[in-house]
Amino acid sequence: MPIFFRWLLRLGPSNPIAVRLVQNASRRTKHLYVRSAYLAVLILVLLWTMLGNTSSGAVSYRELASSGATSFAWIAYLQVALICILAPVFMAGAIAQEANPKTWDILLTTPMSRLEIVLGNLLGRLFFVLALLFASLPLFALTQFFGGVPGSSIIASYLVAAGAAVIVGALAISLSVSRLVGQRAVFTFYISVVSYLAITIAIDAWLRLRGLGAGVNGSGVTWITAFNPFLALRSLLSPTAYPAVTAGSYSGLKAMILERPALAWNLGSLSLSTFLVLASTLTVRSGGLRQIAGQRTTKRPWYRKMLGLPGVGEEHRAPRTVWANPIAWREAASRNATFGRIVARWSFIGLGILVAIAIVVLFHTGVINLKDYQFIIRSVVFTEVFEIALVGVNMAATAISGEREDGTLDLILTTPITPGMYLAGKLRGLVSYLLPLISIPIFTVGIAGLYSLVGGLGNPAASFTHTLPGGGTVTVPAVLPEAGLLAAVVLIPFIAFCVMIGLHWSLKSKGTLSSVIGTVAVVGIASGILGLCGWASGSDMPTIGPALVTLSPASLLDATIVPVTRLQETVDSGRGGLNAARIAMAIGSVLAAAIYIGIVYGVRSALTRNFDFTVRKLAGSS
Repeated sequence: MPIFFRWLLRLGPSNPIAVRLVQNASRRTKHLYVRSAYLAVLILVLLWTMLGNTSSGAVSYRELASSGATSFAWIAYLQVALICILAPVFMAGAIAQEANPKTWDILLTTPMSRLEIVLGNLLGRLFFVLALLFASLPLFALTQFFGGVPGSSIIASYLVAAGAAVIVGALAISLSVSRLVGQRAVFTFYISVVSYLAITIAIDAWLRLRGLGAGVNGSGVTWITAFNPFLALRSLLSPTAYPAVTAGSYSGLKAMILERPALAWNLGSLSLSTFLVLASTLTVRSGGLRQIAGQRTTKRPWYRKMLGLPGVGEEHRAPRTVWANPIAWREAASRNATFGRIVARWSFIGLGILVAIAIVVLFHTGVINLKDYQFIIRSVVFTEVFEIALVGVNMAATAISGEREDGTLDLILTTPITPGMYLAGKLRGLVSYLLPLISIPIFTVGIAGLYSLVGGLGNPAASFTHTLPGGGTVTVPAVLPEAGLLAAVVLIPFIAFCVMIGLHWSLKSKGTLSSVIGTVAVVGIASGILGLCGWASGSDMPTIGPALVTLSPASLLDATIVPVTRLQETVDSGRGGLNAARIAMAIGSVLAAAIYIGIVYGVRSALTRNFDFTVRKLAGSS
């Protein structure tokens, strides 16, 4: 065989790393469960949408075709979302497994080239993601029996999902290779991709609200569409509601982005993935050697002195006061013990404060109108809460399983620290670390509510008049004055709930990756169900609806920012409707906080009782 073809085979099918990953992971029961759950979710969603969009009795071909098209759209969006969730778990775990058992230094001593190391990890994990896509192909093809779903749409949706998988994998591998942190790379990716998707979707919606998109009403494709897989998929599945620019209106790159955003997304993701792979080849060996050799410099830069950090490589650090519970102090202090973490944490806090003040100032000066003001606040707060929840979930899910893997838990169990003290310390330390982050969304809605409380400092747009259906009007503030207080009452116990669920899975899981997956699944399902119930009941049920809204922080924040839309049935019920809704939300917030606190206490008590049994059961299983 020619040398060139042998070189190509070593980069792909016969790459030793790719072959090892595929052979080993294919035998794991966990991956079988993931693939089965993936298909089960798609099948259930397809059945649910088909039954929910068709009437009982005889069904016309037109109705069946419409139901098939709607069902296809649902599972197409769901598939892209699942790919974004599962791909980093499959992808970044490759180098995480090389780093944890200390086999990275052995890998760097092999004659494999840098490109072979990167592509082996990328293709070995990408195989499982592509297997998920191909496994669902018969399900997508089934929708064609109902009509309304052309084959080209199925192929195009798969290309969009594949583009998302490739860019997700390349980015995760790039983070892992350059930083040599497996689980942290997964978490960093989650935070980055969630922020990116939320920001691009929000910008796209804001542009369309201002009529800056394509179409007659300006509610179609925007410049952002081609940079988001969900928006690119929407341009394919909803060409009427989300139209693209008429073909031939532009030329070059501009034409591709505005006229064919799905194609632009696919080509852009492939190009960016290629760039990330090439960049990773430049850092894979240098990053690994730095990790092995270590940084021996002991010089203490000025910025580390300002933050009270020792110099890199120093063995001595200034003594610090330990809390009554050393586990709580260790969790809160160690999470904030490096320069990068300190900068990231306070950058989030500082940027959040500046953004909150800037939004109010722009609204007060008339730069943005009331509709944009409420929309921006909702987008910012939702993104912040989602990121904080992910931070808490990741830290809690790795708090115990990580200590089990590196042997720290065995040392802690030899001390007089009891299981109750250990779990309570974990919970208190993580929540204490997250409190400054939690204060940012609370501050954002709080300053907006305070602005409404003082009458907008003379700005008439700080409130508006809503006409009731039965006659009469009611004055509604742009943001409810008590929004910050209600957010604090519910959000802090909710984050404690996320942390406690993470600790539960961290204690009962063998590894950090499985504990992160389990925690994300439980918290995501619970939050999703409560959020959907809150959104539906708030607008459809009088009086009791506003109380149920508070079960989810997302629905509560939404109701305090746009009360007329989310609490419509109660607000339109008559005189005092808005005040009744506000009182119901206040009572519901206290009850929701009590429910979350009760769950946290119950889970912690159960873990404390079974702590010794669980630890002994998993001893030596890492």
